[in-house]
Amino acid sequence: MTSLTHHPEEAAVRAPLELYMRGHAEDSAAHMRAAFLPTARLDSVREGPLTSWDLDFYCQRFKNQPAADEAQRRRSIDALDITGSAAMAKVTLVHGAVTFTDYFVLIKTDAGWKIASKTFHAG
Repeated sequence: MTSLTHHPEEAAVRAPLELYMRGHAEDSAAHMRAAFLPTARLDSVREGPLTSWDLDFYCQRFKNQPAADEAQRRRSIDALDITGSAAMAKVTLVHGAVTFTDYFVLIKTDAGWKIASKTFHAG
């Protein structure tokens, strides 16, 4: 792991992001639920109109069946910015021909750092 900040909370902020990436790798809704706040929103504009999902709708996509090309997929945390109990992150997921760029807002809760929202682009 390459450090992106000198912030003492960096490892803790990375934890939900790593759960999120593991959720994709394992196709696991349980990992996604652990990474996100229950009130999280996930927004994008992909092939047309704005889509805005709640966490329950998003988690319906995961069936505990990793993709056939999982071994070739790549995921990275590219940027982190942490101030007090708030943070933001940029994550890149290369899933075959599609590259997802995810922007996250995170918050430190009594249960640790959680993803409050995700906005993404697929290209």
